Amino acid sequence: MAPVEIKENLFWVGAVDWEIRDFHGYSTNKGSTYNAFLAMDEKVALFDTVKKTCRSDLLHNIRKVTEPAKIDYVIVNHVEMDHTGTLPELIELAKPEKIFCSAMGKKAMVDHFHREDWPYQVVKTGDTIRLGKRSVQFIETKMLHWPDNMFSYIPEDRLLISSDAFGQHWATSERFDDEVDEAELFMHAAKYYANILLLYSPLVQKLLKSVQEMGLAIDMIAPDHGLIWRSGLKKILEAYDRWSRQETEQKALVIYDTMWHSTEMMAKAILAGLMEQGISCRLLNLESTHRSDVMTEVLDAKALVFGSATLNNGMLPRMADMLNYMSGLRPAGRLGAVFGSYGWSGEAAKQIHAVLEEAKFRIMDPALRVRYVPTHEDLRKCVELGREIGKAVKE
Repeated sequence: MAPVEIKENLFWVGAVDWEIRDFHGYSTNKGSTYNAFLAMDEKVALFDTVKKTCRSDLLHNIRKVTEPAKIDYVIVNHVEMDHTGTLPELIELAKPEKIFCSAMGKKAMVDHFHREDWPYQVVKTGDTIRLGKRSVQFIETKMLHWPDNMFSYIPEDRLLISSDAFGQHWATSERFDDEVDEAELFMHAAKYYANILLLYSPLVQKLLKSVQEMGLAIDMIAPDHGLIWRSGLKKILEAYDRWSRQETEQKALVIYDTMWHSTEMMAKAILAGLMEQGISCRLLNLESTHRSDVMTEVLDAKALVFGSATLNNGMLPRMADMLNYMSGLRPAGRLGAVFGSYGWSGEAAKQIHAVLEEAKFRIMDPALRVRYVPTHEDLRKCVELGREIGKAVKE
């Protein structure tokens, strides 16, 4: 990929990772990008770097604009290794006057790179530096999604460089939101939010309010992953407001894992009852559906129905993995229900119920359990459970 001028004398110089398929447990089946931005002014500033494996892409792109040795400032909005993996090499080449970062950013870099001699300059919300014609204003965004995160705002360009917020894991040859299919773009944005930022939804709400109160004029948002927003700003901001409020739709998910198809039979019968109520519903088999794709569906689903067979006095491993992953992301205000089949002990349903209870779901009791193979009467009860859940979703 070649550099792309996103504003006058301000360039995307990042890297496209076409081959990555897993991002610490998040399925990136369409790759990702690591965005870095180079501002050419009286002072030349580089905003973030890229993953270590992509360092040649970054350096190649920078050299198409200027020599790395001419970079005066490096601005580290986020210390995670997909954004600082090339930082030591870049600092060695550029020997920048200053490295701007948050207080937690400095601590993280010292802890990780063991370099206390770098020219750190700690900044906080409201601090501003001048590059020449441009200025850069910093906004701390702690725990979105690391303690060190911050935004960089360039008022002269109406540009918000937003670190990991508003991103997507999606490798494309295009750089802007209006150059790709909007539906697919928002699917990737939703998946990103559901799997990375959902846990921090209360902080997202505070941030959106703070940005509004600051009265920032923004006509472009440049995240550290994925497409740059220039046409769909209103839509993505509305989406983040909706997602961070954890607003749900009339939608239910039947999420299950099965051993000898008995739990699968129950899942399909529950789905039939849900469909009778005319709500949107999905059947998600954990054998063929990655947990991060399940979480994307969870983002706007009101009811989550979990089913598992019992194995070794517990739930099946994929269900345990799914519930552990989901619990860490803390979806709130959901309706829950539990079902499953068993041979002689049947603890799985009880364990799932306990997880949902701890997550403060409104649970429809009791759990529906079937021994061995469901009978016609058992399946009738499953359909009825689906109907009841569907009615509750519409309330």
